[in-house]
Amino acid sequence: MPHSTNKELILGIMVGTTGISLLLLWYHKVRKSRKTLNLPKFLSLGSKFDSMTFQDEMYNGQGTAAIFQGRQLQILEKLNELLTNMEELKEEIRVLKETIPKLEEYIQGELGGKITVHKISPQHRARKRRLTTVQSSATSNSSEEAESEGGYITANTDTEEQSFPVSKAFNTHIEELNLDVLLQKADNLRMNECGKMESFELLCDHKEKFRDEIEFTWRLTRAYGDMYEISTNAQEKTPFANIGKTLGERAITRAPTNGHCHLWYAVLCGYVSEFEGLQNKINYGHRFKEHLDKAIQFLPEEPFLYYLKGRYCYTVSKLSWIEKKMAATLFGKIPSSTVEEALQNFLKVEELHPGFSKSNYLYLAKCYIDLEQADNAVKFCNLAVLLPCVTKEDKDAQKEVKKISTSLKRMMCSDLKVKSHFFRMHSTSRQN
Repeated sequence: MPHSTNKELILGIMVGTTGISLLLLWYHKVRKSRKTLNLPKFLSLGSKFDSMTFQDEMYNGQGTAAIFQGRQLQILEKLNELLTNMEELKEEIRVLKETIPKLEEYIQGELGGKITVHKISPQHRARKRRLTTVQSSATSNSSEEAESEGGYITANTDTEEQSFPVSKAFNTHIEELNLDVLLQKADNLRMNECGKMESFELLCDHKEKFRDEIEFTWRLTRAYGDMYEISTNAQEKTPFANIGKTLGERAITRAPTNGHCHLWYAVLCGYVSEFEGLQNKINYGHRFKEHLDKAIQFLPEEPFLYYLKGRYCYTVSKLSWIEKKMAATLFGKIPSSTVEEALQNFLKVEELHPGFSKSNYLYLAKCYIDLEQADNAVKFCNLAVLLPCVTKEDKDAQKEVKKISTSLKRMMCSDLKVKSHFFRMHSTSRQN
């Protein structure tokens, strides 16, 4: 039996078992309607969620429903493990697809006795040197981290020197700048996509001098997020995400009323979640929403915040049953949102900053498609095409906008044909 068939069979058995458990639970509840079931409000979370324990949930000492719920949780954990394995398998297939086309060329070179020497550009060499520095910093930092009482990762060190998890300075000769000039220069550099790496290096060069300045710290957190976006594979992205998240935690601890600290900590939590299993994704999603709401509270006129909230609402509105059930188990309630709520956030972005981004127009179009308002969807697709492609996100959005536009044209053309056919039939019936 093929491996994929085994997985489908296992998944079917698990879903079936879950359905039976729910049916028995319902039957038990109907027979003993006077008995009430208190669902767990919180399950304690360890670093790998292995230490989950149930609270005493039953009224009048009845334990049957608790057993059913325990079995449901076990099934959810097995499903999560299965989903994680499937994600890993997809990644392995992707790597193979990228590698196989190069295999033929390599074999031909070996059989022909030729050794191909790939030239490495100075820029690529510099990038590899930067990555090695950051990865070594991330490794040394990870050994000093511990899970705090509030569920965040914090540096478990005795001195401030040890608790600042950033890479070493890249340049031997560092231009002396005061804080205001440095921050302005870093902000100006990152306005251009190709200047983000230079902005990151500039901040790292001055970390020793301005490490205790909160305006410097949240910008360095943001810079690690920029490097995450610039990087092209998981090996490069992971250390940038982890170090940036730790810096963000330090920033919100020191400045709990600074909206920028909450904003970039939320963003880095989102980046870290990309490499996590389902349970950790849900945990980081909860944390992302918490700090996004705090950032909006302190920065109510920042359009980027409403764009992020719109993305969150849209994603939650599309969650599967298993994801909602897992979130309810972990946090005591099911995350809920609607396409309408996502739409309002994207419209708020357009209100605060018309033409904010190609991606915002893309998601406005998606929302209107879901709400079956094709004319509005076409309108925002057309607006998206007019904006220039500056970032990688813009290029990705452009491709998706073109696909959506093509689908909308086909759909509207089909609707027009149906209406035309109906009109002809109606006219013929009236003539007869």
